Amino acid sequence: GPAINDRFDDVYGTIYALSGDEFSYEEKRQQAENLKRQLLSVPNVKKITLIGVQEKSLDITINKDKLASYKVTVQQVLNALKQQSAMVPAGMVNTDTNNVYIRVNGVFDSVDAVKNMPWQEGPAEFSGAPVWRYGENPIIGRNPVKEVARIFNSAVMPYGDEFIGVFRGEQTNGIPYIYLGRSKDAIHWNFDENKIQFVDEEGKPFMPVYAYDPRLVKVEDTYYIIWCQDFYGAAIGMAKTKDFETFVRVENPFLPFNRNAVLFPRKINGNFVMLSRPSDSGHTPFGDIFLSESPDMLYWGKHRHVMSKSPEWWESLKIGGGAAPIETNEGWLLFYHGVSGTCNGYVYSIGGAILDKENPSIVKYRCQNFLLTPEEWYEERGFVPNVTFPCATIHDAETGKIAIYYGAADTYVGLAFTTVDLIVDYIKKNSVVRESDTEIGRR
Repeated sequence: GPAINDRFDDVYGTIYALSGDEFSYEEKRQQAENLKRQLLSVPNVKKITLIGVQEKSLDITINKDKLASYKVTVQQVLNALKQQSAMVPAGMVNTDTNNVYIRVNGVFDSVDAVKNMPWQEGPAEFSGAPVWRYGENPIIGRNPVKEVARIFNSAVMPYGDEFIGVFRGEQTNGIPYIYLGRSKDAIHWNFDENKIQFVDEEGKPFMPVYAYDPRLVKVEDTYYIIWCQDFYGAAIGMAKTKDFETFVRVENPFLPFNRNAVLFPRKINGNFVMLSRPSDSGHTPFGDIFLSESPDMLYWGKHRHVMSKSPEWWESLKIGGGAAPIETNEGWLLFYHGVSGTCNGYVYSIGGAILDKENPSIVKYRCQNFLLTPEEWYEERGFVPNVTFPCATIHDAETGKIAIYYGAADTYVGLAFTTVDLIVDYIKKNSVVRESDTEIGRR
């Protein structure tokens, strides 16, 4: 039937058709994806759309009498299907009397299940984004460790049957460092009294002058800690570990000035990929999110622009990376922070976007509304008021549950929840993308 394109900024210069009777449909689809990736690297090519791609489908036949003999209902089968980590975007269950349609928007592209997933059920209805705060927030209060006044803007993740984290500890002398913490439930934390002792490649002590706002990401068999530090100006520091006993510094990826580095949890097209936010050495009144690649975690290049600030009030001054991106069927789910300027200072809110899976400098969907903004006392009152700053998530592939860890007012750690289906659907329904979002990000 007829198709209407209401994106007037789209200009189709060339249309290619791929055919090959000797190849399967999946082989042709993969070849089209490969061609798309190659063409996107060509100068002045800003957007490529694949037309006629068929969504994968799964046909399931249910014998109602057989189900009845096992005392299993159709709804129980549907609920079990919805909890699987590999679901089709849409499908239909045929029974003797009716057809039941299934729609799943954004399941994780992961088989990782999290034991003892931190969780609290949300409300039946939402007035805004489907993100709800933990009822016992803040989960980390003031003076949590000897000579540490505040812990905030920190990253956690599953580790074995428990959880581990790297925490920004603001010492009583005002200098921030990174501390290690462990937990059985990802809510109640025990911290090492001493800051993490970093070493160089030869095992010699190599401590940063200061370190703050750490992220923690596992890529293959190695855990990487990324933070902001002094490199003759604000810059990105990094270290690696495999056992959380020895922490080896790696080369600083960028020159000053840069902040908010976030590593993707897997290589893309054979390279490590990292988001960052170029800045100045003060409280930067500007900032966009950029992407860089590295074949070896030593040399970084292929820099691309990802996202700019927007006219929306909550991100009208600057934006920056937050938690490590989560891979879903729709693309990379990104929780980031947006900043607005007021007569009483900055306000930090949490936003959401979905990046292209193979070309994450392309923004597929970007929510025009904030997902979380300072409203509770621990977000509005503290050392720096009016801050919600996302740094980590824990997500369970079996259930689709997501726990979001965020710094609150530069004083506390808050916890919020959502599910991949709810948040992806909300971002898509409230998405507004602009030319700088959808282009490849190279000029």
